[in-house]
Amino acid sequence: MVAAIVQQHDTGEVLMLGWMDDEALRRTLTSGRVTFWSRSRQEYWRKGDTSGHVQVVRSVALDCDGDALLVRVHQVGAACHTGTRTCFEAGGDLGAVVGDLPAGADDAPAAPDPDPEEENQ
Repeated sequence: MVAAIVQQHDTGEVLMLGWMDDEALRRTLTSGRVTFWSRSRQEYWRKGDTSGHVQVVRSVALDCDGDALLVRVHQVGAACHTGTRTCFEAGGDLGAVVGDLPAGADDAPAAPDPDPEEENQ
């Protein structure tokens, strides 16, 4: 089972998180529509089949550790079952303290830190 982060393809807006097993991923990759595994109902569900709020697949990527997916979609209607555009809009902000960048740091991506395991080989 892997976490599938669903993002609006053209804006980068994070819409929701769902769960996929191998079969849900296969269905998503071959149908052009997003399919999840419902942990509560113990069944597959294709987003939008009952609500009409479909997620049309634009791309699917696996993260570097192989334990999460980024599913970029064209979202039709609300992504959240509560009727809001995103599940994170419905859940709400937790009021985290906003951190400061260290002195001299900028927003440019840095070169990745070497993996200590690779250095020892």
